[in-house]
This record gives sequence, C-alpha cells and structure tokens, in this order.
Amino acid sequence: METIYLDTHIVVWLREKELSKFSTNAIEGIENATKLFISPIVKLELKYLYEIGRIIDTPNNIIGDLNDMIDLTIDDIDFYSVVKKSLSLEWTRDPFDRLIVANTMARNSTLITKDEKIISNFKDTLW
Repeated sequence: METIYLDTHIVVWLREKELSKFSTNAIEGIENATKLFISPIVKLELKYLYEIGRIIDTPNNIIGDLNDMIDLTIDDIDFYSVVKKSLSLEWTRDPFDRLIVANTMARNSTLITKDEKIISNFKDTLW
C-alpha cells in the first residue's frame, strides 16, 4: 500500500489493543502499510494527555511498545517545513491537529484518524 501516519487517538487505541474502535478500512490500512509513522507532535500530545490524566502511561512507553509491536517510527521531518504547511490549515484551532495534518501533507501521505473535522477538511485521510 503506502506509508501511513497515525493520529494520536489511533496510537492510544493500538497500544491498548482496542481494535473494536477501528473501522475496517483503518485496520486494513494499518495492516497493508509499507511503513507506519507518527509526527513528533503526537509524542508531545501524548505527554500532554498523560499530564492531564487522560492516559495512564508515558509517551515513551506507548511509542516504545508500538515500535516493538508494529515497527512504529517517529518521523524526523524538519519542523519548519511542517510549520510552513500548517499555515494554510485555517479550519482548525487545535495546534496538535494542525501540525499532525501538516506533517502528513509534507510527506504526501495518508493519515488514519477518526477525527471528523480532520476527515472533513483533509482529503488524504483513511477511516
């Protein structure tokens, strides 16, 4: 298939093996991907969620486990190139969503997300 990027909630659900939360298309996308990536901003959002008590494990543990399970990789893209792409995304005020989508755009890739706002505004989503 292709290189696929994962949104933050997808990372959390995969780590917890909550596959019932996924669409068939999302599961097939993950299974058929040549490589699975996350934007570095996903790690920051996981840290934020951990600090406010929305998740119970650290970003390092979550991403480390997923690296072992599915060879998940954090993209090493230049941050400025992501920020430049993000400037055109006026449909969201969420800085995490904005940068995750911009990272995916900069790599000309597809993002797996259940986020309806992202799906409605970014054509390269899979759900």
